[in-house]
Amino acid sequence: MSEKRRGRQTPTISVVLPYTQSLGTEAILIYNSTDRVAQEWQELLLEDIMAINEDGLWVHMKFGWSIPRRNGKSELLIMRAVYGVSHNERVLYTAHRTTTSHNAWEKCIDRLVKAGYIEGVDFKTTKQMGLEHIEWLKDGGGVINFRTRSSKGGLGEGYDLLIIDEAQEYTSDQESALKYVVTDSKNPQTLMCGTPPTAVSSGSVFQKYRKETLTGANADSGWAEWSVPELTDAHDPELWYDTNPSLGYILSERTIRSELGDDQIDDNIQRLGLWIAYSQKSAISRKEWDSYAITELPKLREPHRIYFGIKYAKTTSNVSLSAAIKTADNKVFVEAIDCRSVREGNTWIIDFLRNPNAVSVVIDGAGNQSILEQDMKDADVKCKAIMPKVNEVIEANTLFEKMLFEDKICHKGQPALAQAAANCEHRAIGSSGGYGYSSILKGADVSLLESASLAHWLCAKEKEKKKQVITY
Repeated sequence: MSEKRRGRQTPTISVVLPYTQSLGTEAILIYNSTDRVAQEWQELLLEDIMAINEDGLWVHMKFGWSIPRRNGKSELLIMRAVYGVSHNERVLYTAHRTTTSHNAWEKCIDRLVKAGYIEGVDFKTTKQMGLEHIEWLKDGGGVINFRTRSSKGGLGEGYDLLIIDEAQEYTSDQESALKYVVTDSKNPQTLMCGTPPTAVSSGSVFQKYRKETLTGANADSGWAEWSVPELTDAHDPELWYDTNPSLGYILSERTIRSELGDDQIDDNIQRLGLWIAYSQKSAISRKEWDSYAITELPKLREPHRIYFGIKYAKTTSNVSLSAAIKTADNKVFVEAIDCRSVREGNTWIIDFLRNPNAVSVVIDGAGNQSILEQDMKDADVKCKAIMPKVNEVIEANTLFEKMLFEDKICHKGQPALAQAAANCEHRAIGSSGGYGYSSILKGADVSLLESASLAHWLCAKEKEKKKQVITY
């Protein structure tokens, strides 16, 4: 039989300072004396984390690592904490959620017991939720306190090891309260472990630490991550193996395949370890966009007159198609149709434009407009093609936001369109202060939002035909 395939065991990116000795081997021996065995990547990384210099001090006073979910990244914190408490270190284990810190306490107790240590003889513990505590009863008395982070947590207490679990949620206020708890230690160490932050992550410290360590701005610091460098196809199994070290151990292809959805940004972050620099504010917030979502298709105005918007993307080789139609209550309902590679041709677009209720389509994107227009003529499409000038594109975008915030636009909450809308910023176009859109997510495509804006523009400009009234 062929050997079972495993995920990559070494980080895709790392900063590790030179060393010749490490206490990681001893920590791994303790862990492996339980009913568990450390994976190869865990052993290698723990050796780096627990490297010591010729004076017996930690080579890395700070070390952070980022790995996609469900790979066992926090198990390294358990290994380090168990070693610490049994070797007279004072440890503060912090997490974003109380359930996480409590779960870490349970794991430490489990590992100690299964390593042969006896509660009441070798250590004692406090089981109060939110104030969990393990105290070593021999050789000087190590301790682990488990706490949920706050802006006041840890003040007035001294530790040798500070652990930051769920580090993507570690805020600057919490750092201000916690970073001094290891100041008085003769051999302090701070560990941060988490996943890349998402748009809703509250923390900023983890991302800042990563950037400064990778650029060499942090002294005595180390970093490791399993990640892809840019937005890519999260459904590619080759990338799963490159970014998930536990794939083939505790993760399976089947499990990963079942969890992937239609949000490519989230899948890239959670499963491929993608780091994205989020802007502090999108031109349209997710809360604002979601507030105009409806659960059922609205009653449409008769007769049904459909307007289409097409945008050829500036930063990718994609083209997006959206539609807009007026509702009975005089709003404009917008819907994203699709976003595809230009290489797929125009047939799929023409199929939609053949709709007997289609009135007109606005096509934005130099170099592709005339090709599509000719394809429409060759296919005898009746829908009128409009090539917008720069000032008309500016008008479309300005009108789109004005009408949106006046609650005159509605949509069905499509994930792809929501993703584009809630992660956009204005980009200057023209010479009179007008704007278009660009994505605040590196490598992401905002053309779906732009096509919706164009479709809305056509629909909103429609002049209602008044019925002729003849009086005598």
